[in-house]
Amino acid sequence: MRRKDRERSPEFAKEVLDHCSYAVLAMVNTDGTPYCIPISTVREDDYLYFHCALRGQKIENLRANPAVCLTAVGRIRIPEDEFSVQYESAVVHGTAQEVIEDAEKLHALRLLCEHYVPTNMAHFDAEIAKDFPYTGVWKIHIEHITGKSKPITDES
Repeated sequence: MRRKDRERSPEFAKEVLDHCSYAVLAMVNTDGTPYCIPISTVREDDYLYFHCALRGQKIENLRANPAVCLTAVGRIRIPEDEFSVQYESAVVHGTAQEVIEDAEKLHALRLLCEHYVPTNMAHFDAEIAKDFPYTGVWKIHIEHITGKSKPITDES
């Protein structure tokens, strides 16, 4: 990392992952060109889970080359009197793997829903029963993680 003064701990980076609204997943297309897409994630230990369709460009890419990079941005603030941005971010390098066991897939979907729609969990079982066969779940093993920030000095 070039700006060592902005480097943060792996624990800080995991907190950014835990609180970000979404992350951007980068991978390589089967023709060697870059491809990235925003996804909703949830972290459990050293894994990030996300849901997706069962087919598509992302799935083709991950099956051909599961090495990925993921970036998440936490809080940001743009001070009106500066030409700068205060921010928190995390970058993950890891390997993606399709979740094929039903119990783990269900667990991951529950984690995702508890994270993004905790007030609607009363409807979880009905929705999952309807869409489970058509929903893909993947996990990314966090092999390397970095955190970075330009501290947010004023929340007003």
